[in-house]
Amino acid sequence: MINYSKKIITALSLAMILSLTGQAQDIDLSKLELMDGISISVYARVNNPRQMTLGDDGTVYVGTRSGAGGRVFALLNKDNNAEAEEVIEIDKGLTSPHGVTYKDGDLYVGARSTIYRYNDIEANLNNSKREIITDKLPTLSRHSQKHIAFGPDGLLYIPVGAPCNICIPEEEIFASLLTLDVNSEDKSFTHYARGIRNTIGYDWDPRTGELWFTDNGGDGLGDNMPAEELNHAPMRGMHFGYPFVHQGDTLDKKFGIGKKPSDYTPPAQKLAPHAAALGMTFYTGDMFPENFKNNIIIAEHGSWNRSDDAGHTGNRVTMVSIENNKAVKYETLISGWLQNNSSWGQPTDILQLNDGSFLISDDEANAIYRVTYNK
Repeated sequence: MINYSKKIITALSLAMILSLTGQAQDIDLSKLELMDGISISVYARVNNPRQMTLGDDGTVYVGTRSGAGGRVFALLNKDNNAEAEEVIEIDKGLTSPHGVTYKDGDLYVGARSTIYRYNDIEANLNNSKREIITDKLPTLSRHSQKHIAFGPDGLLYIPVGAPCNICIPEEEIFASLLTLDVNSEDKSFTHYARGIRNTIGYDWDPRTGELWFTDNGGDGLGDNMPAEELNHAPMRGMHFGYPFVHQGDTLDKKFGIGKKPSDYTPPAQKLAPHAAALGMTFYTGDMFPENFKNNIIIAEHGSWNRSDDAGHTGNRVTMVSIENNKAVKYETLISGWLQNNSSWGQPTDILQLNDGSFLISDDEANAIYRVTYNK
Protein backbone atom coordinates (compact mmCIF):
# COMPACT_ATOMS: atom_id res chain seq x y z
CA MET A 1 0.00 0.00 0.00
CA ILE A 2 1.33 3.42 -0.94
CA ASN A 3 1.81 5.96 1.82
CA TYR A 4 0.36 9.39 0.99
CA SER A 5 1.36 10.91 4.31
CA LYS A 6 4.14 13.13 2.93
CA LYS A 7 2.81 16.59 2.20
CA ILE A 8 5.25 17.54 -0.53
CA ILE A 9 5.31 15.32 -3.57
CA THR A 10 7.41 16.07 -6.62
CA ALA A 11 5.65 16.02 -9.97
CA LEU A 12 7.66 12.95 -10.91
CA SER A 13 6.92 11.00 -7.73
CA LEU A 14 3.20 11.84 -7.94
CA ALA A 15 3.14 10.47 -11.48
CA MET A 16 4.77 7.29 -10.16
CA ILE A 17 2.15 7.04 -7.40
CA LEU A 18 -0.66 7.46 -9.89
CA SER A 19 0.89 4.83 -12.13
CA LEU A 20 1.32 2.35 -9.30
CA THR A 21 -2.28 2.77 -8.21
CA GLY A 22 -3.57 2.26 -11.72
CA GLN A 23 -4.85 5.82 -11.96
CA ALA A 24 -2.42 7.17 -14.52
CA GLN A 25 -2.13 6.48 -18.20
CA ASP A 26 0.40 7.26 -20.85
CA ILE A 27 -0.31 10.60 -22.48
CA ASP A 28 0.34 10.82 -26.20
CA LEU A 29 -0.11 14.48 -27.05
CA SER A 30 0.53 13.75 -30.71
CA LYS A 31 -3.07 12.50 -30.87
CA LEU A 32 -4.34 16.02 -30.33
CA GLU A 33 -5.37 18.34 -33.14
CA LEU A 34 -4.33 21.93 -32.44
CA MET A 35 -5.28 25.22 -34.02
CA ASP A 36 -2.31 26.64 -35.94
CA GLY A 37 0.26 28.22 -33.63
CA ILE A 38 -0.89 26.39 -30.49
CA SER A 39 1.40 24.04 -28.54
CA ILE A 40 0.50 21.84 -25.57
CA SER A 41 2.55 20.05 -22.91
CA VAL A 42 1.95 18.27 -19.61
CA TYR A 43 2.24 20.75 -16.75
CA ALA A 44 1.55 18.33 -13.87
CA ARG A 45 0.02 14.95 -13.03
CA VAL A 46 -2.81 15.22 -10.52
CA ASN A 47 -5.44 12.61 -9.76
CA ASN A 48 -8.90 13.75 -10.90
CA PRO A 49 -8.22 17.51 -11.27
CA ARG A 50 -11.24 19.78 -11.58
CA GLN A 51 -11.41 23.54 -10.94
CA MET A 52 -8.18 25.53 -10.78
CA THR A 53 -7.35 28.95 -9.39
CA LEU A 54 -4.24 31.12 -9.27
CA GLY A 55 -2.59 32.63 -6.20
CA ASP A 56 -0.77 35.96 -6.04
CA ASP A 57 2.62 34.26 -6.22
CA GLY A 58 1.72 32.09 -9.21
CA THR A 59 0.81 28.96 -7.25
CA VAL A 60 -1.97 26.98 -8.94
CA TYR A 61 -4.57 25.45 -6.63
CA VAL A 62 -6.56 22.43 -7.82
CA GLY A 63 -9.78 20.86 -6.57
CA THR A 64 -10.83 17.27 -7.23
CA ARG A 65 -14.12 15.46 -7.62
CA SER A 66 -13.90 11.74 -6.94
CA GLY A 67 -11.33 9.02 -6.75
CA ALA A 68 -8.81 11.40 -5.22
CA GLY A 69 -9.64 10.99 -1.55
CA GLY A 70 -11.29 14.38 -1.29
CA ARG A 71 -7.98 16.16 -1.85
CA VAL A 72 -6.98 19.71 -2.69
CA PHE A 73 -3.58 20.38 -4.23
CA ALA A 74 -1.16 23.24 -4.85
CA LEU A 75 1.16 23.23 -7.86
CA LEU A 76 4.41 25.15 -7.39
CA ASN A 77 6.44 26.50 -10.28
CA LYS A 78 8.95 28.92 -8.80
CA ASP A 79 11.08 28.98 -11.96
CA ASN A 80 8.05 29.79 -14.14
CA ASN A 81 9.04 27.10 -16.60
CA ALA A 82 7.02 24.63 -18.64
CA GLU A 83 5.94 22.37 -15.78
CA ALA A 84 5.20 22.42 -12.08
CA GLU A 85 8.10 21.52 -9.81
CA GLU A 86 6.11 20.34 -6.81
CA VAL A 87 2.62 19.09 -6.06
CA ILE A 88 1.60 19.77 -2.46
CA GLU A 89 -1.40 18.16 -0.80
CA ILE A 90 -3.18 20.93 1.09
CA ASP A 91 -6.04 18.88 2.50
CA LYS A 92 -7.80 15.54 2.11
CA GLY A 93 -10.91 13.71 3.25
CA LEU A 94 -13.33 16.33 1.92
CA THR A 95 -16.53 15.42 0.09
CA SER A 96 -16.03 16.18 -3.59
CA PRO A 97 -13.97 19.39 -3.20
CA HIS A 98 -14.41 20.33 -6.85
CA GLY A 99 -14.28 24.11 -6.44
CA VAL A 100 -11.34 26.34 -5.57
CA THR A 101 -10.94 30.11 -5.69
CA TYR A 102 -8.44 32.57 -4.23
CA LYS A 103 -9.03 36.00 -2.74
CA ASP A 104 -6.94 38.36 -0.58
CA GLY A 105 -4.42 35.68 0.32
CA ASP A 106 -6.97 33.06 1.30
CA LEU A 107 -7.99 29.88 -0.52
CA TYR A 108 -11.68 28.94 -0.64
CA VAL A 109 -12.77 25.39 -1.40
CA GLY A 110 -16.25 24.36 -2.52
CA ALA A 111 -17.19 20.85 -1.42
CA ARG A 112 -20.62 19.25 -1.84
CA SER A 113 -22.41 20.96 1.03
CA THR A 114 -19.68 23.08 2.56
CA ILE A 115 -17.52 26.08 1.70
CA TYR A 116 -14.14 26.13 3.44
CA ARG A 117 -11.53 28.86 3.84
CA TYR A 118 -7.77 28.36 4.31
CA ASN A 119 -6.31 31.60 5.62
CA ASP A 120 -2.99 32.97 4.35
CA ILE A 121 -2.58 29.87 2.23
CA GLU A 122 0.72 30.78 0.56
CA ALA A 123 2.48 30.84 3.94
CA ASN A 124 0.76 27.67 5.14
CA LEU A 125 0.86 25.20 2.28
CA ASN A 126 2.22 22.45 4.51
CA ASN A 127 0.20 23.19 7.64
CA SER A 128 -3.03 24.73 6.39
CA LYS A 129 -6.12 24.69 8.59
CA ARG A 130 -9.64 24.67 7.24
CA GLU A 131 -12.38 26.97 8.47
CA ILE A 132 -16.03 26.36 7.64
CA ILE A 133 -17.64 29.39 6.01
CA THR A 134 -20.98 27.62 5.57
CA ASP A 135 -22.21 24.03 5.68
CA LYS A 136 -25.79 24.85 4.72
CA LEU A 137 -25.70 23.75 1.08
CA PRO A 138 -27.66 20.64 -0.01
CA THR A 139 -26.09 17.25 0.67
CA LEU A 140 -27.59 15.49 -2.36
CA SER A 141 -24.93 14.13 -4.70
CA ARG A 142 -26.53 14.75 -8.10
CA HIS A 143 -25.20 17.87 -9.85
CA SER A 144 -23.49 18.83 -6.62
CA GLN A 145 -20.15 20.16 -7.87
CA LYS A 146 -19.49 23.60 -6.40
CA HIS A 147 -17.55 25.57 -9.00
CA ILE A 148 -16.91 28.76 -7.04
CA ALA A 149 -15.55 32.23 -7.83
CA PHE A 150 -15.65 35.76 -6.49
CA GLY A 151 -17.39 38.28 -8.69
CA PRO A 152 -16.53 41.95 -9.26
CA ASP A 153 -19.03 42.73 -6.49
CA GLY A 154 -16.88 40.87 -3.95
CA LEU A 155 -19.49 38.17 -3.42
CA LEU A 156 -18.79 34.45 -3.70
CA TYR A 157 -20.82 32.80 -6.47
CA ILE A 158 -21.97 29.24 -5.76
CA PRO A 159 -24.01 27.02 -8.10
CA VAL A 160 -26.57 24.52 -6.84
CA GLY A 161 -27.53 22.14 -9.64
CA ALA A 162 -30.87 20.43 -10.13
CA PRO A 163 -31.32 17.37 -7.87
CA CYS A 164 -32.60 15.35 -10.83
CA ASN A 165 -32.42 15.10 -14.61
CA ILE A 166 -35.51 17.17 -15.45
CA CYS A 167 -37.94 18.15 -12.69
CA ILE A 168 -39.34 21.08 -10.72
CA PRO A 169 -37.25 21.00 -7.53
CA GLU A 170 -39.19 21.10 -4.28
CA GLU A 171 -36.72 23.56 -2.78
CA GLU A 172 -35.94 26.86 -4.50
CA ILE A 173 -32.24 26.64 -3.70
CA PHE A 174 -31.81 24.08 -6.50
CA ALA A 175 -31.21 24.84 -10.21
CA SER A 176 -29.78 28.23 -9.38
CA LEU A 177 -26.69 30.35 -8.95
CA LEU A 178 -26.31 31.80 -5.46
CA THR A 179 -24.18 34.55 -3.97
CA LEU A 180 -22.71 34.74 -0.49
CA ASP A 181 -20.98 37.49 1.45
CA VAL A 182 -18.29 35.40 3.13
CA ASN A 183 -17.70 38.09 5.76
CA SER A 184 -21.34 38.47 6.81
CA GLU A 185 -22.46 37.25 10.21
CA ASP A 186 -25.47 35.20 9.10
CA LYS A 187 -23.84 33.73 5.94
CA SER A 188 -27.17 33.75 4.14
CA PHE A 189 -27.46 32.98 0.44
CA THR A 190 -29.16 35.16 -2.15
CA HIS A 191 -30.23 34.12 -5.63
CA TYR A 192 -28.39 35.64 -8.55
CA ALA A 193 -30.07 33.59 -11.31
CA ARG A 194 -32.53 30.70 -11.65
CA GLY A 195 -33.52 28.11 -14.22
CA ILE A 196 -29.99 26.72 -14.45
CA ARG A 197 -29.79 22.94 -14.60
CA ASN A 198 -26.10 22.51 -13.83
CA THR A 199 -23.41 25.15 -14.29
CA ILE A 200 -19.80 24.18 -13.67
CA GLY A 201 -18.13 27.20 -15.20
CA TYR A 202 -18.49 30.96 -15.32
CA ASP A 203 -16.49 34.16 -15.62
CA TRP A 204 -16.97 37.91 -15.91
CA ASP A 205 -16.32 39.89 -19.09
CA PRO A 206 -13.28 42.07 -18.29
CA ARG A 207 -14.76 44.90 -20.41
CA THR A 208 -18.21 45.06 -18.83
CA GLY A 209 -17.99 43.12 -15.57
CA GLU A 210 -20.98 41.04 -16.70
CA LEU A 211 -21.37 37.35 -15.93
CA TRP A 212 -21.28 34.56 -18.52
CA PHE A 213 -21.72 30.87 -17.68
CA THR A 214 -22.00 27.41 -19.20
CA ASP A 215 -24.96 25.13 -18.47
CA ASN A 216 -25.48 21.41 -19.13
CA GLY A 217 -28.77 20.40 -20.76
CA GLY A 218 -31.06 17.51 -19.86
CA ASP A 219 -30.51 13.86 -20.70
CA GLY A 220 -32.79 11.43 -22.49
CA LEU A 221 -34.18 13.93 -25.02
CA GLY A 222 -32.29 12.61 -28.04
CA ASP A 223 -28.81 12.61 -29.50
CA ASN A 224 -29.01 16.22 -30.61
CA MET A 225 -31.34 17.70 -28.02
CA PRO A 226 -30.74 19.85 -26.17
CA ALA A 227 -27.71 21.92 -27.00
CA GLU A 228 -25.46 22.82 -24.10
CA GLU A 229 -25.59 26.52 -23.34
CA LEU A 230 -23.35 29.52 -22.97
CA ASN A 231 -25.44 32.09 -21.12
CA HIS A 232 -25.09 35.80 -20.44
CA ALA A 233 -26.41 37.10 -17.12
CA PRO A 234 -25.68 40.84 -16.88
CA MET A 235 -28.07 41.40 -14.00
CA ARG A 236 -29.52 39.65 -10.98
CA GLY A 237 -32.94 37.96 -11.20
CA MET A 238 -32.82 36.38 -14.67
CA HIS A 239 -34.37 32.95 -15.37
CA PHE A 240 -32.76 30.69 -17.98
CA GLY A 241 -35.64 28.31 -18.57
CA TYR A 242 -34.95 25.02 -16.80
CA PRO A 243 -37.01 22.84 -16.57
CA PHE A 244 -39.66 24.53 -18.73
CA VAL A 245 -37.67 25.18 -21.89
CA HIS A 246 -34.57 23.55 -23.35
CA GLN A 247 -31.83 25.37 -25.30
CA GLY A 248 -33.95 28.51 -25.25
CA ASP A 249 -36.45 27.49 -27.91
CA THR A 250 -37.94 24.04 -27.14
CA LEU A 251 -40.62 23.55 -24.50
CA ASP A 252 -40.32 20.51 -22.28
CA LYS A 253 -43.09 18.03 -23.09
CA LYS A 254 -44.12 17.76 -19.45
CA PHE A 255 -43.07 20.92 -17.64
CA GLY A 256 -43.36 23.26 -20.60
CA ILE A 257 -47.13 22.96 -20.93
CA GLY A 258 -48.61 26.45 -20.80
CA LYS A 259 -45.20 28.13 -20.94
CA LYS A 260 -43.58 30.32 -23.61
CA PRO A 261 -39.88 30.25 -24.52
CA SER A 262 -39.95 34.03 -24.77
CA ASP A 263 -40.63 34.25 -21.02
CA TYR A 264 -37.08 33.03 -20.32
CA THR A 265 -33.58 34.11 -21.27
CA PRO A 266 -32.22 32.07 -24.20
CA PRO A 267 -28.57 31.04 -24.47
CA ALA A 268 -26.14 33.55 -25.94
CA GLN A 269 -24.61 30.64 -27.83
CA LYS A 270 -25.81 27.08 -28.33
CA LEU A 271 -22.93 24.66 -27.76
CA ALA A 272 -22.57 21.07 -28.95
CA PRO A 273 -25.36 18.83 -27.57
CA HIS A 274 -24.41 16.77 -24.53
CA ALA A 275 -20.79 17.95 -24.76
CA ALA A 276 -20.76 18.80 -21.03
CA ALA A 277 -19.34 22.29 -21.30
CA LEU A 278 -17.70 22.92 -17.94
CA GLY A 279 -15.00 25.42 -16.96
CA MET A 280 -14.53 28.60 -18.96
CA THR A 281 -12.53 31.80 -18.84
CA PHE A 282 -12.26 35.09 -20.68
CA TYR A 283 -8.79 35.23 -22.21
CA THR A 284 -7.05 38.49 -21.29
CA GLY A 285 -3.37 37.68 -21.90
CA ASP A 286 -0.90 38.82 -24.54
CA MET A 287 0.70 35.52 -25.58
CA PHE A 288 -2.09 34.59 -27.99
CA PRO A 289 -3.14 36.68 -31.01
CA GLU A 290 -5.51 39.63 -30.77
CA ASN A 291 -8.46 37.54 -31.95
CA PHE A 292 -8.28 35.61 -28.65
CA LYS A 293 -8.48 38.75 -26.53
CA ASN A 294 -11.59 39.01 -24.33
CA ASN A 295 -13.11 35.88 -25.84
CA ILE A 296 -14.27 32.81 -23.93
CA ILE A 297 -12.27 29.57 -23.81
CA ILE A 298 -14.36 26.56 -22.75
CA ALA A 299 -13.49 23.06 -21.55
CA GLU A 300 -15.94 20.54 -23.05
CA HIS A 301 -15.76 17.43 -20.89
CA GLY A 302 -17.49 15.13 -23.37
CA SER A 303 -20.80 13.31 -23.82
CA TRP A 304 -21.78 10.00 -22.29
CA ASN A 305 -25.36 9.67 -23.48
CA ARG A 306 -25.28 9.97 -27.28
CA SER A 307 -25.71 6.82 -29.34
CA ASP A 308 -22.71 5.24 -31.03
CA ASP A 309 -24.30 5.93 -34.40
CA ALA A 310 -24.56 9.63 -33.63
CA GLY A 311 -21.05 9.73 -32.20
CA HIS A 312 -19.90 11.44 -29.05
CA THR A 313 -19.39 15.18 -28.72
CA GLY A 314 -17.04 17.30 -26.66
CA ASN A 315 -13.69 16.10 -25.30
CA ARG A 316 -12.17 19.30 -26.65
CA VAL A 317 -11.42 22.95 -25.92
CA THR A 318 -13.41 25.56 -27.81
CA MET A 319 -13.60 29.33 -28.05
CA VAL A 320 -16.63 31.61 -28.36
CA SER A 321 -15.87 35.08 -29.71
CA ILE A 322 -17.78 37.97 -28.16
CA GLU A 323 -18.46 41.27 -29.93
CA ASN A 324 -20.68 44.01 -28.55
CA ASN A 325 -21.97 41.64 -25.87
CA LYS A 326 -23.00 39.07 -28.48
CA ALA A 327 -21.56 35.65 -29.24
CA VAL A 328 -20.48 35.73 -32.89
CA LYS A 329 -18.31 32.65 -33.42
CA TYR A 330 -17.93 29.15 -31.91
CA GLU A 331 -14.82 27.21 -32.93
CA THR A 332 -12.52 24.39 -31.83
CA LEU A 333 -9.06 25.18 -30.47
CA ILE A 334 -7.91 21.70 -29.37
CA SER A 335 -9.48 18.30 -30.02
CA GLY A 336 -8.39 14.67 -30.22
CA TRP A 337 -9.10 13.47 -26.69
CA LEU A 338 -11.85 11.50 -28.44
CA GLN A 339 -10.52 8.75 -30.72
CA ASN A 340 -12.77 6.35 -32.64
CA ASN A 341 -15.69 7.40 -30.45
CA SER A 342 -13.75 6.54 -27.30
CA SER A 343 -12.23 9.13 -24.98
CA TRP A 344 -8.81 9.12 -23.35
CA GLY A 345 -9.08 12.63 -21.92
CA GLN A 346 -11.82 14.91 -20.60
CA PRO A 347 -11.09 18.65 -20.29
CA THR A 348 -12.59 20.07 -17.12
CA ASP A 349 -11.42 23.63 -16.49
CA ILE A 350 -9.39 26.48 -17.99
CA LEU A 351 -7.01 28.73 -16.06
CA GLN A 352 -4.98 31.58 -17.54
CA LEU A 353 -1.47 32.02 -16.14
CA ASN A 354 0.38 35.29 -15.64
CA ASP A 355 2.51 34.82 -18.77
CA GLY A 356 -0.57 34.55 -20.99
CA SER A 357 -0.46 30.78 -21.40
CA PHE A 358 -3.36 28.77 -20.03
CA LEU A 359 -3.87 25.46 -18.26
CA ILE A 360 -6.41 22.72 -18.96
CA SER A 361 -7.35 20.21 -16.27
CA ASP A 362 -8.22 16.69 -17.47
CA ASP A 363 -9.89 14.39 -14.95
CA GLU A 364 -9.72 11.29 -17.12
CA ALA A 365 -6.02 11.38 -18.03
CA ASN A 366 -5.23 12.72 -14.53
CA ALA A 367 -3.26 15.57 -16.00
CA ILE A 368 -3.01 19.32 -16.25
CA TYR A 369 -1.77 20.68 -19.57
CA ARG A 370 -0.13 24.00 -20.40
CA VAL A 371 -1.11 25.64 -23.69
CA THR A 372 1.12 28.21 -25.36
CA TYR A 373 1.17 30.09 -28.65
CA ASN A 374 4.16 30.26 -30.98
CA LYS A 375 4.23 33.69 -32.55
